[in-house]
Formats: sequence, structure tokens, C-alpha cells
Amino acid sequence: MKIEHFALNVAEPVAMAAWYVDNLGFKVARHMDEPPCTHFLEDSSGTGMLEIYNNPPDEVPVYADMNPLQVHVALVSGDPEEDKSTLIAAGATLVDEMHLDDGSHLVMLRDPWGLAVQLCKRGVPICA
Repeated sequence: MKIEHFALNVAEPVAMAAWYVDNLGFKVARHMDEPPCTHFLEDSSGTGMLEIYNNPPDEVPVYADMNPLQVHVALVSGDPEEDKSTLIAAGATLVDEMHLDDGSHLVMLRDPWGLAVQLCKRGVPICA
């Protein structure tokens, strides 16, 4: 089997989708204009999707209060340093940055809604 999408209940799916398109290179594959304002966001490879929606609004997790190791969206980055700067300028905040012994460079950020987003440049890629 193959993952079709990973879904997250978020406070502002329309604004969040626009930010992910503008700043992370996602493309809206499908969306609903009416509540729950579901957006399927396709990654730049065309093989992975993130679904965001607001349904129901009182059950949206407070992502900003969660340790990023509880839930985060990990993205392959060719240049984590440049991408980090670009995302911070667009409203993300830096959480942590690591350079591992295998040559990996990992940057953990939070998007403007508090969801953790990790930029990964692996010394040895773990997926094709």
C-alpha cells in the first residue's frame, strides 16, 4: 500500500493552504469552498498529499503547545539554510536546528498556525 494523504484538523484551512502553496511549493489538488473548507495539498513530487480542514472547530489541536516530535510535517529541502530564512521571513518561527554525524541537516520550524514543519536534507536519503 501507499500513503494517499495525511489529514490534519486546523483552525484556518483556507489561509493555511495559501501559505503552504506560496511558501512550501504545495499545489491545491482539490478543495471545498464551504465548511469544513477541506484542501488536499499535493507536494512538489506529486506523490504525497496533506489534507487540511476545519471540522469541527472546537476539536482543533493546539499544535503550538505540542512538542514537535508529537506531530510534524517533514519536507525534503535542497538548501535548509536558505529555506529556513525564506520561511521565517514568511511568518514561520525557528524551533531547533541539527547537523547530524551522517551529514544530515534538519531544521524544525513552526508555521504561522503553530504546526511543526521540518526541513530535511539527509546525508543519506531515506526515500526515493
